[in-house]
Amino acid sequence: MATYSRLQKPDTMPSEAPSHIKEHTVNTLYLGSGSPRRMEILTQLGYRVVKLPAEIDETVRQNEDPAHYVQRMAEEKNRTALTLFCETNGAMPDFPLITADTCVVSDGIILGKPRSQAEAIEFLNRLSGKQHTVLTAVCIRYRGKTSSRVQTNRVVFKPLSSEEISAYVQSGEPMDKAGAYAVQGIGGIFIQSIEGSFSGIMGLPVYETVSMLQDLGYRSPLSALKP
Repeated sequence: MATYSRLQKPDTMPSEAPSHIKEHTVNTLYLGSGSPRRMEILTQLGYRVVKLPAEIDETVRQNEDPAHYVQRMAEEKNRTALTLFCETNGAMPDFPLITADTCVVSDGIILGKPRSQAEAIEFLNRLSGKQHTVLTAVCIRYRGKTSSRVQTNRVVFKPLSSEEISAYVQSGEPMDKAGAYAVQGIGGIFIQSIEGSFSGIMGLPVYETVSMLQDLGYRSPLSALKP
């Protein structure tokens, strides 16, 4: 079941747009996510981002396909954020509402965010020296239309020593990351190769997200660039 909380003022403060973006033409997005990485990606593209809470039950169903799982999560987050927005504001959002979900899959097993250091160590041992898959689903709702898509990446880890795993877990970085690592952080030193999208592994594939926005009739970030 989805859980709801009231909008908090600090969470709804918009991000600052980069200086090369015109203030009066900045494209605004609602982001139904607490992820600082997704916020960073959208802000770097030149969007003005307003965060909305989208807390849901992220339990994997029995025998659920990983791609179905991440898409279901992204769509449920979108419905939850939209419902709360409408309850709070008494109207539909004027700008696109984006939600996303990322999971790591190794040998058919979904690895979410580790619940303990012991589980983080288990995840990293499972990924050590092998290829795994990172799936990111994006769901966007705008002007009564909804679009969702799953983007797939393949990542190869080098063999990890127990000392490397222990030191990395002690750093704290793995604890709020799907699969117990951050491609853009210290965890990047474990990666031998990537097939797919770096931003998709971070949690929001740039190409797919902007393409979906354009398909729904929303402006490209390039429309706000200064001449």
